[in-house]
Amino acid sequence: MVRKRTCVFISGYGSNLKNLIKNSRYQNFPIKISLVVCDNKNAKGLIHAKKNSIPYLIVDTRKRNFEHKILKKLKKYKISLICLAGYMKIISKKFIKNYGKKIINIHPSLLPKFKGLNTFKRVLKNEEKKTGCTVHFVNEKLDGGLKILQKSFFIDKNYNEEKLKEETQKLEYRAFSEAIIKIFRYS
Repeated sequence: MVRKRTCVFISGYGSNLKNLIKNSRYQNFPIKISLVVCDNKNAKGLIHAKKNSIPYLIVDTRKRNFEHKILKKLKKYKISLICLAGYMKIISKKFIKNYGKKIINIHPSLLPKFKGLNTFKRVLKNEEKKTGCTVHFVNEKLDGGLKILQKSFFIDKNYNEEKLKEETQKLEYRAFSEAIIKIFRYS
């Protein structure tokens, strides 16, 4: 199996990145993480890239040409898949169009519910009975791309935002890898 060269975009702790790195060590996992892009020079997730000798690029999203810089790196490392794993910036339509390959995202809700930020707070405020996560292809609409898969769980009435986040992340670790396997199963 030829494993797809993959770039993971992060902004924070990188727990999904850590899990993807772990799974990519298995011979039958369809991707090899070849690059990490981060928009936060203080992100704890960069530790996972450094510890595993994965090249990384830190970008300043306030600078005009930051997406061009990312596209050049993606080309240099022959990246065929981008995984958005807690990357807290919206990718421009121009970037999506210029990249032209697969970009997937993991979102901490059962889309189409609760697109965007502050998901856990909104789930609790809305008194949802069930929540989870969605892995989807990225298109030009915020959290609006074709769903690859969803995983869900029932919300305990005693959950606060922190507990909800913790339970959702447990599902995300499985969902992201399963979605990656699913999209490459027939390609």
